[in-house]
Amino acid sequence: MTDALRLTEADRQLMSEKGITEAEVQRQISIFRNGIPPAKLQKSCIIGDGIVRLDDADIDRLTDVHQQAAEDGRFMKFVPASGAATRMFKLLLAALEQPETNGQLPEKIDTLLAELPRFAFYPDLKKHFESSGQSLDALIADKQYRPILQAILGTDGLDYARLPKAMLKFHRYPTGSRTALEEHLMEATAYVRQASGDATIHFTISPEHEAGFLSLIQATRQQYEADNTQFKISHSFQKPQTDTIAVNMDNTPFRDRSGKLIFRPAGHGALLDNLNDLQGDIIFVKNIDNLVPDELRETTIRYKKAIGGYLIELQSACFQYLSELENNSVAATRLSEIADFAEQKLNVRIPANTRNAGGDTLQAFLFQQLNRPIRICGMVKNEGEPGGGPFWVGDDPENMSLQIVETSQIDTADPAQKAILTSATHFNPVDLVCGVRDFRGNCFDLLKFRDPDSGFISHKSYNGKDLKALELPGLWNGAMANWITIFVEVPIITFNPVKTVFDLLRKEHQPQT
Repeated sequence: MTDALRLTEADRQLMSEKGITEAEVQRQISIFRNGIPPAKLQKSCIIGDGIVRLDDADIDRLTDVHQQAAEDGRFMKFVPASGAATRMFKLLLAALEQPETNGQLPEKIDTLLAELPRFAFYPDLKKHFESSGQSLDALIADKQYRPILQAILGTDGLDYARLPKAMLKFHRYPTGSRTALEEHLMEATAYVRQASGDATIHFTISPEHEAGFLSLIQATRQQYEADNTQFKISHSFQKPQTDTIAVNMDNTPFRDRSGKLIFRPAGHGALLDNLNDLQGDIIFVKNIDNLVPDELRETTIRYKKAIGGYLIELQSACFQYLSELENNSVAATRLSEIADFAEQKLNVRIPANTRNAGGDTLQAFLFQQLNRPIRICGMVKNEGEPGGGPFWVGDDPENMSLQIVETSQIDTADPAQKAILTSATHFNPVDLVCGVRDFRGNCFDLLKFRDPDSGFISHKSYNGKDLKALELPGLWNGAMANWITIFVEVPIITFNPVKTVFDLLRKEHQPQT
């Protein structure tokens, strides 16, 4: 530990409580000082070169493969659901901060008032006002937006600015409205339910939301446990030891007004620890806000099953080859077959000298390359939505791999890199299925397959003072950088995130009849 850090006993106590070592703090500060090298893009992925397109016959075959594995209880679902929905209501919160100006409504508030009855939370909002003898319809007609916004956002109303997205009502049905959490339960019954009826789903949540989360599950789960379904629901918190230290602009540790070190949650990459702890087999990963109502879910389910079956198919081949590669010498013709499989199906780049060497050299290389966690990532056509893109990344064409790369990881000042970025035809909607066991049936230690040198540094503020924050390698970016990676094209209907409250007005989130 360098003298420049000048840790106090209070600092060490705080770090001990979080489970963060001094060596780790030193490593993080070194990253701030030295910067994070940008990803080196070789080319964007396209259909036939990094992205697989499945035809109907493929999907039908893979669906059957998926169904057998599901009945055997191999699947579970993992849903990152931490954090409050504050960003979702950014415009509404800003409107409350603005002074009233001669009856002129703040940005988009006129849209909110006009469309309010179309939101799934409208009945709850109406009941809130009726309980105090007020008329929501009258407030809308008079454009009295402030009490309406306060009722939506505040603790005396629906409290939506503080609640997590999991607990917000997303979709309306004739029988009532469903929260995002309920929609995930319904979706899970379609592709992770096993023959016994168990459907396993894990949520990551924040400690402050645990009581509400458990209460919502208790109140609603029985509605969806029909047709021989029983949910096995678990949850976990982002671990304090994954927090990262904040620094001043000169890269010295940032302290609050009382002199306390500030540690910050390190982004969704920190959830790799939670995923690792599950000790699962095959795990679907999907964001809490990417949902559609029942009527539009058929295509999503079809492709979930397809990529699940595709993972089983590729994994089975890997396991067969690994059992051969582990102990005995493999004939040259068989080694060549396995090498072709690794290159053509798993996107493994085999250096020419390794391939030419053959024998023990090639066999050891292939064993190492095949004995890794595997992930299938859905990719949708880029129609202007934000998201990580699929690229071939590496120092040179002989040493590159498939990676999901965010714009923040790319040196856009480099014209060649920017040209590759803008040429991307697809992006990742966080639609993944992950095989996390090896050919012996043991769980991989997923922490061994991340790229610790990725991640990014962002500029934030705390009590009006600028600081720099470090995010760990993203869960589907650097945290999975050294996995076997396959990209599969999926339809755009499978990607319908709710990033702002107004996204709930899109036709995909409205009743279809």
